[in-house]
This record gives sequence, structure tokens and C-alpha cells, in this order.
Amino acid sequence: MLQPMQNTTYAVGQLTPSIVLYEPSFEGWLSAVFYVYAHKLQHDEALQLIANERYVPSLIAQATHVATNGEQAERVLTKLNQLLGRSGMRQLLWGFLSEKDNIGTTLFNVVKYALDHPERDIMQDLGNLNVLELAQTVKSVGRERHRMEAFVRFEHTTDDIYFARVEPDFNVLPLIGEHFRQRYQDQHWAIYDLTRSYGIYYDKSTSTPSHPAALQTITDLDEAVLRNPASIHSIDEQRYQRFWQGYFTNVNIKERKNMRLHKQYLPQRYWKYLSEKQVLPNAEYLQKRR
Repeated sequence: MLQPMQNTTYAVGQLTPSIVLYEPSFEGWLSAVFYVYAHKLQHDEALQLIANERYVPSLIAQATHVATNGEQAERVLTKLNQLLGRSGMRQLLWGFLSEKDNIGTTLFNVVKYALDHPERDIMQDLGNLNVLELAQTVKSVGRERHRMEAFVRFEHTTDDIYFARVEPDFNVLPLIGEHFRQRYQDQHWAIYDLTRSYGIYYDKSTSTPSHPAALQTITDLDEAVLRNPASIHSIDEQRYQRFWQGYFTNVNIKERKNMRLHKQYLPQRYWKYLSEKQVLPNAEYLQKRR
């Protein structure tokens, strides 16, 4: 049960960590940081900041919920910008988008380190375990972002929208949207994250040569379409996929196949959304003809 945080003295050996729960957004986490300092909880070594949706209630732990407060979040953001600069804030945001179970606590410990030592460039101090963990997390998020930009496959629909489904390990849609917005300004397109049930949409009709349209957030898509996008494929898309799959099948040289190397450069978890990886009904026949 959620209870207000109290100043309580615990018996020796009694494990009752202080837990601050925040709404699952960056602004929610910033609001939690403000709450911690406003209530002078920052020196509690057992303090944890956990997203509401990831908290598992405990009989021995006390937790308090902090609602998102835009004004308080802005005050924390301004202070962190002064301390960490653009590069440091980028690392905090990318770390947050990893959605790791303990990331709220890790980010807070990094922020506390920065506030305790404002004269240092703490993001370069990899001897600090929290800074090191954040750096490693940011590297993983960056790798996933790069792969998403490379492996997203759009499928043309009957509504003249190029639609792609993805299931990234991390919440990287906010990081890849600008890449596709700049690259495909002359098309309607959407990328939908099946794991997190939301997507981004670009409407070219609101774009101008000097000002690309803003990205829109989309939710609540038809489950039938998500399970079977082929049901809304345009005639051109159906023809393109047949041609591409046939080409991929015919250029494959069986004697030179190296699946270990292939999976290294193209991880198998991406295959189900790559049209060239879908087996043609007559693929075996085409191989025999060769």
C-alpha cells in the first residue's frame, strides 16, 4: 500500500528502503527529483526512484507517489542544464529511455553526484559506478537507435501511408523520428512500436519546403492491422515484396552462406519485419532451378 513518506527510525538490521514513485515520463522523474530535495531525502543511501508501473509492493518497504508537476520539473531541468550542459542532458534522457528497472535510481545518483560536486565534469568520471552504468546504458540505447534507423522497413498501404512496425529493446522512437522526418519529407509515413503501443506519424500535407511537418503521436491502432499488415498492403507493395523476395532468394549463393556473420550484422530479432526474410511460397523451387 502506498503511504506518505515519513521520518521514521528503524531498528538495526531492519531493511526498509525509502521509495519514491514517479509517473513514467521524463517530467515525472524530474518531479520526483524535486520532491526528494524538497523533503531532504537525498542523503538516504537506501533511497530508490521507481516508475509506478515497475514497482512491486513490499510488506517492509514504504513508498510515496509523486505526481508530475510541470513547474517543478522545469526548475530541476533548468538546474541540470546549467550543471551538465547539452551533452550531459542528452545522456540523462537517453538513459531514461532505456526503461531499465533501476534507471530512475541510477539517474538520481548521477544527478546527486553532479549537485554535490558542481565544479567537476562528472560525466567523464567513469570511476563512479553510477556514471559508468549510465555511460554503458547510453551506449546500448545508441546502438539500438542506429539499428532501428537501418532496419526499419516501410510497407505501402491502401491509404498511401508507408507503415512500419518495430519492437525495439529500448524506447527509441523519440530518437529516430527526426532521422526519418528529414529523409522522407515527401511521403506520409508512420512507425509503430508494438511493445509500447504507440507510434509516430508524419503528415506531408502540413509540410513546406522550408519547414517539415511536426511528428504526431499515434495510439490505439486496429489490432487486426497490427497482426496482419498485409491486409492493407497496396497493389504496388504486394508486387514490390514479391520482386524483392525473389531477388533475395536468387542472389543467395548457398556455398558462401555464413549465418554466424549474417546474424552478427543483422540480428535475428529484426527478421520478422524484413520483407526479404519472408519465405516465398516457391522459394524452394527457385533454388532448385539454379
